[in-house]
Amino acid sequence: MDTVGIEELEAELYRLNSVRFDAVQKKQLVQMLNRARSGWTPVDTGELRQSSIVDNDEMGYTKDYAPHVEFGHRTKNGGFVTGQRYLEANVEIQRGIYLQDLLKAIKKG
Repeated sequence: MDTVGIEELEAELYRLNSVRFDAVQKKQLVQMLNRARSGWTPVDTGELRQSSIVDNDEMGYTKDYAPHVEFGHRTKNGGFVTGQRYLEANVEIQRGIYLQDLLKAIKKG
């Protein structure tokens, strides 16, 4: 994941207006959470989707099997179930939105 320049933009926005910086960050988390709850998260029983949360400055899942669905896992018979990378894809979608939101907020001052 390439984040060249994002740290500098974050620092500049925080320097200009920390309240606006906090609002931009919160918006990103809410959008990722909404995406996770509206069909982005794989569903079998629905428990994984329902376990999506925002906690402080992180968005994630509370179910203990979430990493196995994300990254894959071995089966009892020695096979392997490939990970679905649903959280990684959500982050990648948000990355571009975040960059644009940082730029807009900096332009506002």
